[in-house]
Order: sequence, then structure tokens, then C-alpha cells
Amino acid sequence: MIDSKTLINDVAAYSPKAGEAAFWWLGQLGYIVKTASVTLCFDAYLAPSDRRTAPPLLAPSEMTFVDYVFGSHDHSDHIDHTAWPGIAKASPHARFVVPEKFVARLGAEFGVAPERFVGLDDAKVFTDPSIPGFRILAIAAAHEFLAPDPATGLHDSLCYIVDSGGVRIYHSGDTCKYEGLETKLLYNRPFDVMFLPINGRDARRYASRCIGNMSFAEAADLAGAVAPGLAVPGHYEMFASNSEDPKKFTDYLTVKYPGQKFWVGGHGVKVDIKS
Repeated sequence: MIDSKTLINDVAAYSPKAGEAAFWWLGQLGYIVKTASVTLCFDAYLAPSDRRTAPPLLAPSEMTFVDYVFGSHDHSDHIDHTAWPGIAKASPHARFVVPEKFVARLGAEFGVAPERFVGLDDAKVFTDPSIPGFRILAIAAAHEFLAPDPATGLHDSLCYIVDSGGVRIYHSGDTCKYEGLETKLLYNRPFDVMFLPINGRDARRYASRCIGNMSFAEAADLAGAVAPGLAVPGHYEMFASNSEDPKKFTDYLTVKYPGQKFWVGGHGVKVDIKS
């Protein structure tokens, strides 16, 4: 397995031009993505745990290179409460993108200034004037249901579409397919990369409060309809009780949508993206 020093050096050494990017899978649905303008970190799960099938690739104190940290929803393997205060300290310029519903609570818990948070909700857009072409669009996620707060209408779970350095990224967060999701993604095409969960859902997991996601077939159908430059399955390997075989995804995708490119590989491996 790649060690933290190798990974950090790999990220630092990469200098993409406009229209180029690379990502490194941190496990579960966590990714570092470096574009020509920023370094992004999605849903990084860095907490040590006996439940993990693989140890964390990085310590929070090593995350000195991040510009934007994304958390799709407030589960520990997506917004890591043990890691975010350390990331905030290691990258004092970094901003944290989360569902608006959680901004005040997370800021107080982590001791992070409110201005470092970007709170979003369904169909909300954020742009950074200091970074030309940088844009984040949030889309509601259904984990397992669309669940707007009855009082505020704010959602617990989000997907993110990020434009950066001439590259467009879709990070699903944890979500099931729901009516309207595919239409939203088709409207925002083209995507250079789509990160998708494939672990699925069932009664056993739901009864134990393990909330589910798209199945491998649903994720493949979504990728096949949207046709990104690269489809990347995730969220299938970290916990033995909540796993799936990625070969089911790739086999189904290959047969049903021939020509659709995908990537399946190891944690910490550099993967190039070209627009």
C-alpha cells in the first residue's frame, strides 16, 4: 500500500494545466482531486478504527495542501469529526463545504471560524472570486430518502458538481437514485469524472442503521446515461459488513454501455483526468 510520504509527494509534484486533473482515492468515498487551480478533498475518512479493512492513508496533520474540503453528509466516514479540526489547523486557508443545515453546529464543535464554511443546499451555487472558473453546485442526495427538514427545508445529504481548472467533477456523496437526479446531471453535462457509491442497500443493513446507496447496477445505469469521461465506483471496500464487488459494476457497465471508461484500483494511486 502507498505510504503517506509517497502520496503527499505525488500530490505536490503534480502540476496540471487547464483541462487536466488527477485524483487519489483515500478509501470509501474519499478522494483528493488536484486541478490547475485548486486541490480538493471529498469525504475523507481518516479516523483509525478496528472496523476498517485498510488503515488511513494520511493523518489530518499531513493535510497541509488542501484548498476546499467537502463533506456530503454528517456520517463519520464522510465528515470525519476526529479529522476536520486537524485539517483546519494543517491547512489554515482551507474552506469547508457542507450542507447548510450543519454549518453552525460543526463550526462550534470543530472550533473553525464561520467564514471558513460554505453552507449549501439543493440547487445552491458557490463561486470563489479569487479563483476564475471555480464553481460548486449542490444537488440534494437521497440517503436513503430525500429528507428536507420540515422546519427549514434544508437537506441532510448533498451531491456536489465542481468546476475547477477546466474540469467538471461529480461527487455523489451517499445517495440512491431518485426521480429527477438523472435529469439534473444530464442538464449539467459534460462531466470529466463521476464518483459513485455502489454498495447498495437491503433490510439487514437498514435494520442495523446502516443507511444504503445505489446498487452497482443503479450506479452503472446512471453513469451510462450521463456518459462521463471516467466513471469511478467507491464505497464498497472499507467495512466488511457493507461491501460490494466492484467487478459487478464494471462487468455490467461494459456489457450495457460499451465504450464507457471506468477506473477501479487501489488506495493512493494517482489517476489522470483530461477534459
